[in-house]
Amino acid sequence: MHIVYAASECVPFAKTGGLADVVGALPREMARQGHQVTVYLPYYRQVQKHMKERRVAIPSITIPFHAYNRFVTVLDGGVRNGVQFYFFDVPELFDREGLYGAQGGEYSDNAERFSLYSRTVIEAAKQLGIPDLFHVHDWHASLVPVMLRSLYYFDPVLRKVPCLLTIHNAGHQGLFPAHIIERLDLPPEVFTVDGLEFYGQANFLKGGIIYADTLSTVSPRYAQEIQTPEFGAGLEGVIQKRSADLKGILNGVDYDEWNPATDRKIAAHYTPEQMKGKRDCRRDLMHAFGLKSGDTAPVLGIVSWLSTQKGFDLLAEIMPELMTRELVVVVLGTGEAYYEGLFRGFAERYPGRVAVKVAYDDTMAHKIEAGADMFLMPSRYEPCGLSQIYSLKYGTVPVVHATGGLDDTIEEWDPAAKTGTGFKFYPYETSAFMAALDRAFTTFADKDAWQTLQRNGMAKDYSWREPAGEYLRLYEECVRRRS
Repeated sequence: MHIVYAASECVPFAKTGGLADVVGALPREMARQGHQVTVYLPYYRQVQKHMKERRVAIPSITIPFHAYNRFVTVLDGGVRNGVQFYFFDVPELFDREGLYGAQGGEYSDNAERFSLYSRTVIEAAKQLGIPDLFHVHDWHASLVPVMLRSLYYFDPVLRKVPCLLTIHNAGHQGLFPAHIIERLDLPPEVFTVDGLEFYGQANFLKGGIIYADTLSTVSPRYAQEIQTPEFGAGLEGVIQKRSADLKGILNGVDYDEWNPATDRKIAAHYTPEQMKGKRDCRRDLMHAFGLKSGDTAPVLGIVSWLSTQKGFDLLAEIMPELMTRELVVVVLGTGEAYYEGLFRGFAERYPGRVAVKVAYDDTMAHKIEAGADMFLMPSRYEPCGLSQIYSLKYGTVPVVHATGGLDDTIEEWDPAAKTGTGFKFYPYETSAFMAALDRAFTTFADKDAWQTLQRNGMAKDYSWREPAGEYLRLYEECVRRRS
């Protein structure tokens, strides 16, 4: 098959979260299995740093807007790991410091930026190769199916090409004022209750959900959760109507990048059979954060976007009690100003016990995965989560809220049967979170049990091979239904 992937970010070129990891790894696995794969990305400032030369694939594509035209140059990013990359160069829209915004706010013209991106995906494909299927991701690319089934409905080449939309996070929807429909040169008939209209606003994700041929999301549990008011973010009714077309496929991870036996970003390598290197990684992590810790005190690691969604309101409540225990907490991440300040405050209040680095630092993320004993993910909701899967491979035991992909990937430790891979808590309450941590601390004190728990996790295989097979079956079904 020829598959086109459309997403707003992709490693190694541009990343703010797990979406980039998925779009970096899934196409590569598809190419490895023999398929023709193309990825289209905006030519962000972040992307420019990865380009040694500027090679033009299409000098100019005209994209109409209501009052004027925009002109897009398509750059050839070359073939990497079997995947062909192209970038859309519109300096006034994409040559910016951030992908979606700056100084904590979103860019005011994001509707225009990602509408242009979506339409250019279609126009570029007409010149560079019509795929058997478009696989689009999140609200930023959700106008691809909307445009295919409205603006391009009568196009004899495109009308039979199906489109799959993957929802990575239903909470991010792309909401804009109603007048944006006319400004983006979209047909007025798409702005109805059965289209993009959402309480008087234009909702890009809703449009994608309605117009895509098939839907997927990033874990089986999250596919169920987004059909409920608690997790559907107002779109649960729309998703329920399409439940027969929705499949939850658990994300894989890239073990070429995340594997303690080969990771070039950590102090020492180790395997389930030879764990000595993990102690070296622990010492290196403590040194990197300027901390001291003996072997008796567990090191709790956090690598995260710092926000309410990630459960840090619970952590804030139990932090005074945690600090009565013999342990160390290391935190890496950026996010909401409130939580950045909260964690900085913890570091000041508990010097030598809590260390915080407010930054995006991929090398430090690897050091925490390798050097910590436990990894905390108390997320209020988590569509899939990748960090807990990385943690399993690194023998760093996850402590998670039983939601979404966290519930799908972590099995509660059973001390009698010696089975399980981590510790889960439910409901979303401080007492349940603290109880899970106490179970973890008790197990940590029993070195034999802890090593068994670590090895259980390290033996798990969450590579992309199986999820890619599930996606391929979904692609084939998509094509059959549209042909």
